[in-house]
Amino acid sequence: MIIALFAFAVSVVVATAALLAHQTRTLDARFEKIDARFEKVDSRFEKIDTELGEIKVAVARLEGPLPKLQRL
Repeated sequence: MIIALFAFAVSVVVATAALLAHQTRTLDARFEKIDARFEKVDSRFEKIDTELGEIKVAVARLEGPLPKLQRL
């Protein structure tokens, strides 16, 4: 009886460990895909940020310098 109980406990522990290992591998694969997507989006944001800076410079050149205040 004690041996059967011990064998059952060991099998439950091993099955739980195998389940957790499988779950961890699956989640790691998903997170790798998500990380790749975030890297793509991050590079697009950097590109947009660079282009926005260029647009700001172009608009500032079109507007010209700010008029200076005159003293009375």
